[in-house]
Amino acid sequence: MVRNIQLRVSLKEATQTDILAQKVARHLSLPTSDFSYKVLRKSIDARKPTIYFNYKLEVYINEPAPKNNQHTFEYQYVSKAKPIHIIGFGPAGMWAALRCLELGFKPIVIERGKDVRERRRDLKAINRDHLVDPDSNYCFGEGGAGTYSDGKLYTRSLKRGDVRRIFESLVHHGATEQIVVDAHPHIGTNKLPKIVQNIRETILEHGGEVHFNTKVTDFIIRDNQLKSIVLNDSEEMKTERTILATGHSARDIFHLLNEKGVLLKAKSFAMGVRVEHPQHIIDSVQYHCQGNRNELLPAAAYSLVQQVKDRGVYSFCMCPGGFIVPAATAPGEVVVNGMSPSKRNNLYANSGIVVEINSEKDLNNYSKHGVFKALQFQKDLERLAFTSGGRTQTAPGQRLTDFVEGKLSSDLNATSYQPGLLSAPLHSLLPKLIGGRLRQGFKEFGKKMKGYYTEEANIVGVESRTSSPISIPRNEQLEHPEIKGLFPCGEGGGYAGGIVSAAMDGERCAEAAIMGL
Repeated sequence: MVRNIQLRVSLKEATQTDILAQKVARHLSLPTSDFSYKVLRKSIDARKPTIYFNYKLEVYINEPAPKNNQHTFEYQYVSKAKPIHIIGFGPAGMWAALRCLELGFKPIVIERGKDVRERRRDLKAINRDHLVDPDSNYCFGEGGAGTYSDGKLYTRSLKRGDVRRIFESLVHHGATEQIVVDAHPHIGTNKLPKIVQNIRETILEHGGEVHFNTKVTDFIIRDNQLKSIVLNDSEEMKTERTILATGHSARDIFHLLNEKGVLLKAKSFAMGVRVEHPQHIIDSVQYHCQGNRNELLPAAAYSLVQQVKDRGVYSFCMCPGGFIVPAATAPGEVVVNGMSPSKRNNLYANSGIVVEINSEKDLNNYSKHGVFKALQFQKDLERLAFTSGGRTQTAPGQRLTDFVEGKLSSDLNATSYQPGLLSAPLHSLLPKLIGGRLRQGFKEFGKKMKGYYTEEANIVGVESRTSSPISIPRNEQLEHPEIKGLFPCGEGGGYAGGIVSAAMDGERCAEAAIMGL
C-alpha cells in the first residue's frame, strides 16, 4: 500500500535524529518497522520567524520504497548511423546529442571553444590578466555558459518537456540525487565540469563525435536548404539536419546568418546590474536572525520583482554564497555574471537586477540597426562598462545607496569580483531607460526586504547577457520556416532561459531533426 503525505518539520525539530520517520509513524499510527518512504520534494518556508521544512513523502506500508528513478537512459552505439550535426555544446547541444544516441542517430558536435580542463586556463587569464579569448571564456567552451555557473535547475518551463527526466539524466552523469528532491535545486560551479565531462564521454563511448576548437565560419545554403557548414574557414562538412545551439552570446553567428539571408528577428530582453550584499545580511533578512544562520539552513536567497513605469524590474540569477565573474566574450567589453559553489559558502550574495526592454518600443534611436538594434544597444552598454571601469576587466561599481541617491561613491565595499571594481557614477552613465527604473526599483525592494537597501551593498555593471536580443524563427516542426534542415535551439534561438529549459529544448530539437531521415 502506498500513501502520499505532506509533513512540516520545524527548524528545532530538524535537529532530532530520524524526525521524518517519527512524524510518519505518528501520522499513520504505525511503528516505524511497518513502512518505508522516499522524499519527493523538500522546501523551506521562512516567511515567519518559525522556520519550517516542508516535505512531500511517498510512504510504502509493509513494502520497501523503490529507487527514486523514473527514467532509464539506453544509449545506442551510433558510429555508423545517420548523422545529426549540432553546433554548440552547451546544455541545448549536450542534451540534443544525448537524445540522438537514444534514438539511434549519430551526433556530430561542433564547439568553437575548448574542453573544460583547457578552458580553466582562459578563465584564469580573464580574472588575473584581464585577457579575453573570444572563443574560450565563461560563455564559450565545453558545456557553454552553464558549466561555470552555479547550475541552477529551477525552471518555469514545465510544459516544454519532462523536467524530471533532465534531472535524472544529470544524476545519471554524476549529479547528486538531491537535485530531484529540492524545490530550488542547484549543482554548484565546482561540480558541473565533471558532469559535463561525463556527458561528453557518454557521447564518445557510443560512437558520437565532439570537435573542440572548431568554429562555424560559413553556411552553404542552396534552394533554401542548408547543404553544408564550413569549419575554421577551411573544411566543408555536408549536412542534412543541423541543430543550431550556439547560445545567446554567439554574435558572429547572428551576423553570419543575416549575411546569408536567413530570417532573424529582434527580441525583447533585459539588462541591468549585479548587486552584491554580504551574505549575512540576506540571511538575517530572510531567516529573521541576527548573526550567523542556523547550520541546517542553506545560504538564503531572494526573488524580487517590481513594476516601474510599465516595465518589470526584477532579480535574475540570484547566487547565495557566491561570487561575481567577468563574462565578456570579446576584448573591449565588460559583462558580469554570478555563480555559486555547491556549498554556497562564500561570504557574499549577488543577483542580477535587470529591467525589461521592449525592442519595439524602447530602442527607437537604434532603428537604423534593424534586426540588430537590441544587440547593438547591448554592445554599447558593455563598451560603456569597459571604459568606465578603466579599460580592463575591472568593472564599474557604486555603493547601492549612492547609486539611488545619485552621487559618486568615495570608496566601495569589498567584493567577490576578482578583477576588481572602480568607483563610477553608474547613476548617470546608465541610460534612463535602465538607470531610472533601477533606482526606483531598489527603493521598492528596500521596502519589501528590510535591510536590503544598505550602503554595505555594491552594484556592479553591467548585467547584460540575461537572454538573446535576437530570435531565430522556427515553425511547429522546430525547423526554420525558410531554411530546410536548420533547427534553431536553446537560448541562442530565443527558446530557453536556463540549463533545464535549454536541455529540454535540445531534446525536442533532436526529436524533430530526425523526422523523415
